[in-house]
Amino acid sequence: MFSQSQSPHSQSFNYSQLSLCWASLIGCLWLASLVVTFTLFNAQTPWVCWPLAVLVRTFLHTGLFIVTHEAIHNNISSSHRLNDAFGYITSWLYALLPYQLLAKNHRLHHRFPATEQDPDYCDTERGGFWLWYIQFMKTYQSGQQFQVSLIGFTLVFFGFLACQVSLVNVILFWVLPVVLSSLQLFTFGIFLPHRQRDNAADCGHYISSIRLPVFWSFITCYHFGYHREHHSHPHLPWYQLPQIYRNGAA
Repeated sequence: MFSQSQSPHSQSFNYSQLSLCWASLIGCLWLASLVVTFTLFNAQTPWVCWPLAVLVRTFLHTGLFIVTHEAIHNNISSSHRLNDAFGYITSWLYALLPYQLLAKNHRLHHRFPATEQDPDYCDTERGGFWLWYIQFMKTYQSGQQFQVSLIGFTLVFFGFLACQVSLVNVILFWVLPVVLSSLQLFTFGIFLPHRQRDNAADCGHYISSIRLPVFWSFITCYHFGYHREHHSHPHLPWYQLPQIYRNGAA
């Protein structure tokens, strides 16, 4: 079972130094992968490298949102300012998203999961996966945010082209990972864990975990498929969720 009696020094290392290293590593790998795919991929690159690079870029782009999520839960550092700094930067890099709105909605999501008060929830009986996905995206693109996103993405897109990055590279390694990452996060972090099954209300919960081996749990969505564990222990960093899952402590 997950020990709650770690020494203060051990807890400080787990929740600050290691989490800070993970957040920094994800950010650095995201940036490095962007530079490599924009500068080294060309007509001479073997074709098999292209889809692999798209998958890697998508995975690392999802990682940016995971860092934002960890910042919302103050899981990166004991310093609130440092947490927020990571949150603001990674939410902007991810999709020009407003960190404060993300934080507000995510706290409501944890307080009222899979209910009408949950801004991330949509009744699947109304249209299933795609209606919920569209509603989920609209929640974070309402009002002036849509204009900010439209103008911002346009400027970034043409900025890349002005830097002589190939149009194909921009689409494959920046635009496509943004879209695929949103689907990845929605599928494994929202839709599958929060679908209300027929007996959900009788069981008294609306949160389930995706039963995957640890490796595939990491690949699919940085262990957030272990969703009941996350909701039960929201202040544990993402890389510790497998231990809670294995021990059945949620």
